[in-house]
Amino acid sequence: MYALVDCNNFFVSCERVFQPQLEGKAVVVLSNNDGCVVARSNESKAMGIKMGTPFFKVKHLVDSGALQVRSSNYALYGDLSSRVMSILSDTVPGIEIYSIDEAFLDLSGYPIERLAEFGRELSRIVKRNTGIPVSIGISPTKTLAKIASKLCKKYPKLQGACLMYRDEDIAKVLSTYPIEDVWGIGRKHTKR
Repeated sequence: MYALVDCNNFFVSCERVFQPQLEGKAVVVLSNNDGCVVARSNESKAMGIKMGTPFFKVKHLVDSGALQVRSSNYALYGDLSSRVMSILSDTVPGIEIYSIDEAFLDLSGYPIERLAEFGRELSRIVKRNTGIPVSIGISPTKTLAKIASKLCKKYPKLQGACLMYRDEDIAKVLSTYPIEDVWGIGRKHTKR
């Protein structure tokens, strides 16, 4: 079994750690030269702001007070990423850091019946110790773990972890999951 630990809206979450007044507000983080949106809060996603949107197209929302904007701070993001990864490394022996805000955990040997609670507890520990919310997907393959982590973000009632391992659950999820959203499926494969 694998877990994918994915930091939620990572750059925005990092900004919120030190600026708690941003909680619950529409926030975007801009690229190096403040040219385009590279991170969005759930609230800004709900406003229809897309990843990569040029800043000038949303500036009117900032001017009206409907949207908060921050310049990217990669030193901060790197520091908080290191803290998250350190907690994960201290928790399980097998970790593969995939990106600044994602890591796969090897959960071999953990009893399946305890994995959901393990994931929820790990999610709580990361949030408590770093301020960064994470979604943890747990499944028999890395691809399925990535899908489970996306489900976790979509359904808050999962409390930070989604365990997806039974064949019937996997089949049900995959039957409705957009093929273009599956990790590793590009445009050409989507058409096929």
